[in-house]
Amino acid sequence: MRKVIVAATQMACTDVVKENVERGEKLVREAHGKGSNIALLQELFEGYYFCQDELPEFYKRALPAKDHPTIAHFQSVAKELGMVLPVSFYEEAGNARFNSIAIIDADGKNLGIYRKSHIPHGSGYQEKYYFSPGDTGFKVWDTAFGRIGVGICWDQWFPETARSMALMGAELLFFPTAIGSELLDPSWDSAGHWQRVQQGHAGANLMPLIASNRIGTEPGRKGTEMTFYGSSFIADFTGDKVAEADRTSQTVLTHTFDLDDLKEKRSYWGIFRDRRPEVYDRIISLDGQASVFGK
Repeated sequence: MRKVIVAATQMACTDVVKENVERGEKLVREAHGKGSNIALLQELFEGYYFCQDELPEFYKRALPAKDHPTIAHFQSVAKELGMVLPVSFYEEAGNARFNSIAIIDADGKNLGIYRKSHIPHGSGYQEKYYFSPGDTGFKVWDTAFGRIGVGICWDQWFPETARSMALMGAELLFFPTAIGSELLDPSWDSAGHWQRVQQGHAGANLMPLIASNRIGTEPGRKGTEMTFYGSSFIADFTGDKVAEADRTSQTVLTHTFDLDDLKEKRSYWGIFRDRRPEVYDRIISLDGQASVFGK
């Protein structure tokens, strides 16, 4: 048996980096107190979700991954507690900027970074103004507590993200998130839809999925505000929710999985055995018509 305890967390953010880092560390330590081996903090937890507005002053929030103070801080925490910590941050790399995550292993080593592949752009979520599309490709990481795949927020709406990481041998899927009210239609509540899509990824890949969203109402600079609906959760290999937070409370969720047992179940179910990649070529086109095989 290879048992691992995973944690999903959620918290409200202020616009002060130090306060959010301290709050994030508190959640990690609470997860550790519950026996967690891997704890997931939400997307861009260092401050307010600044993508409500297109303002060049927010470019200054981006910092290089090397010697990044928040990454360094959580490297120390990870080493002290013996935990794996995916850490979301706004990355500056040359003249580019990315929505990135550093994967910190239980010994404090930074295993590397993943840069968000799918960048949304809409009212309240104006991310293309701040982030280039990630150039790392999907990645998986061999950590002290299993092989993990990590996508970021909008990535989670694309089944290709989860399937790609599963094909690369991921055993657990993690998605840090920032999602809430839709400014164009305040009556539209996507929380249930958001959960169900990811539950589908878990069930389709027979793989647990851990999603951490933020909570609280955050002001924009131009008279708008967004309320993030939390609802962070952990799904098992069938897509069933085995732990779920409410919409407003700071929360740490945990659940135990046996990675060896899950591997046996994936083999038994035959999903990966019975794949037919040679007939999936249209998925790499935008219009569903082009075929790399000329059919």
